[in-house]
Amino acid sequence: GLLFMVGGDGSLMASKAIGDEILKRGLKISVVGIPKTIDNDIFLVSRSFGFDSAVDVATLAIKGAHNEAEAYPNGIGLIKLMGRHSGFLAATAALAQPDANFVLIPEEEILLHGENGLLAAVERRLALRKHAVIVVAEGAGQNFFEDKDIEHDASGNVKLKDIGLFLKAEISAYFKSKDIPISLKYIDPSYIIRSLPANANDSVFCGLLARDAVHAGMAGKTNLLISFWNNNYVHVPMDASAGRRKKMDPSGRLWQSVLESTGQNSLFNGC
Repeated sequence: GLLFMVGGDGSLMASKAIGDEILKRGLKISVVGIPKTIDNDIFLVSRSFGFDSAVDVATLAIKGAHNEAEAYPNGIGLIKLMGRHSGFLAATAALAQPDANFVLIPEEEILLHGENGLLAAVERRLALRKHAVIVVAEGAGQNFFEDKDIEHDASGNVKLKDIGLFLKAEISAYFKSKDIPISLKYIDPSYIIRSLPANANDSVFCGLLARDAVHAGMAGKTNLLISFWNNNYVHVPMDASAGRRKKMDPSGRLWQSVLESTGQNSLFNGC
């Protein structure tokens, strides 16, 4: 028999557990995992299907936030995108639609207050250009909620606190305390990001992954996932990937390109 399991880290962990039990019982069933998450955070997988399409939709949210921010004096567009542990979606969307002035990701701690904090940096941006756009990944800034009770969902994952609403409240309170009028528009596209039709690139990519998955299963291989790695379609043992997460390297090319595009380091440092 063949069992194909499609999903993110939780699904791959389940695939591994099922595959191990099948081997223990000596059953002739191949278990093949196909990585799917728009967070693009599966270990040893360069790109998971759906990510490109999600970036396309996220760029529309950024463009809309920029249009809204530009339309008002001291306009601020704040967009929250998916990304529980990794900021690939927020970073890539900000490069694809380079209207963001600040991108906040889980891999980098957010300093909120003080001369080099986010609030002062946004104030400097407004003084310079009269508008600002902030993109935040949902998993960023969770350190602000360390004193809150930790809750878990049905799968055992920690429920994230809402960094988007937190930043909205903090930004509004900061500028109110300084008697600086602002117009803040908060955009949370949520599941729209991952529920719209796949783009052409993702459609082709899905087909190629599916073909490799079927070939692997029909060949009798098991406990593996189909990965796109170093521009090749490869088979990765479940043990090597499940339970581990891919994160963005803060000193790597992607994040450094985001910093160059946004110019946020200069704003944080008061330059």
